[in-house]
Amino acid sequence: MSSLQLDDFSDLIERPDAGVRRDAEARREHRSVPPGALGRLDELGEWLAAAQSAVPVRPVERPKAVLFAGDHGVAELGVSARPAGSAAELVREILEGARPVSVLARRLGVPVRVVDMALDCDPGSLPEDVVRHRVRRGSGRIDVEDALTPEEAEAAFRAGMAVADEEADSGTDLVVLGDVSVGGTTAAGVLVAALCGTDASVVTGRGGVAIDDLAWMRKCAAIRDALRRARPVLGDQLQLLATVGGADLAAITGFLLQSAVRKLPVVLDGVVVAACALVGQRVAFRAPDWWLAAHVSGEPGQAKALDRMALEPLLDHGVRVGEGTGGLLALPLVQAAASLAAELPETPAKTADEPQETAAE
Repeated sequence: MSSLQLDDFSDLIERPDAGVRRDAEARREHRSVPPGALGRLDELGEWLAAAQSAVPVRPVERPKAVLFAGDHGVAELGVSARPAGSAAELVREILEGARPVSVLARRLGVPVRVVDMALDCDPGSLPEDVVRHRVRRGSGRIDVEDALTPEEAEAAFRAGMAVADEEADSGTDLVVLGDVSVGGTTAAGVLVAALCGTDASVVTGRGGVAIDDLAWMRKCAAIRDALRRARPVLGDQLQLLATVGGADLAAITGFLLQSAVRKLPVVLDGVVVAACALVGQRVAFRAPDWWLAAHVSGEPGQAKALDRMALEPLLDHGVRVGEGTGGLLALPLVQAAASLAAELPETPAKTADEPQETAAE
């Protein structure tokens, strides 16, 4: 019997401060730029103010990219353009600075933290700070077996919570959250289809490196078979993650929920993180108020999940690479919104003797 009580998150998670948001809205009305002229930047500034409980909003100065990594047994079916068990190669390239997320992080001055939850490699081949939370080597093939044991699912979920606490305690003021996986989009598709009550074909996408039609059909069949296994455990989110998720997905879900407890804003990148956020919403309905959707990834499962959570992506540039890349592209927009909300001057209040403005002729 698990000692982890997910129901507690509903009591622990509060919405961002509505009173502060109203104060931020009132401040916007008196700025030198007319309300609405900055579009979503105004909304972002007010969201940040509420999340920080501060007016004017503080600048986002200590963001961090956090990437949870794992291999998925379902990749053995040829559902990904990458070979099964090869996520560790992506992790090494990130650490060596050779992936898009690494380049953007250098450009933006953002630290990147990679957390191995279930990579299919010798843990000794990666730095200790990467592998110290690992739960197992690879996750099970979800079309025919559970991804994790219940004990492993709880350990992975708690590891995600611990990483969220570490980031909050270290002063990180916003997290760009991503995944590094092979087969992860298949598991994500199962979660989204199960939680939205839809068919496999509706959520099956082509992945970051686009697969061909035959691989898409294999992926659709794998999601269909895993979906049959998911439906009986829909009422227990931790068991759902154990059955058709994976150690990285369980950790991401724990991270998201604990970040909301700690009032740490999170930018969501890609379909895997969106699927975990959807699980998190089932656990605590107020949690999505602490999250921003970075971009449109092109994955139908992501669109379905974000629509269910009423989260509108900030960007649509056709970026499919994953690994937090879209999240880092959205980060300057969030930082710009904070700066504009805090630094634009307010118009001086009119005195009773001053003439009132008339409508433009």
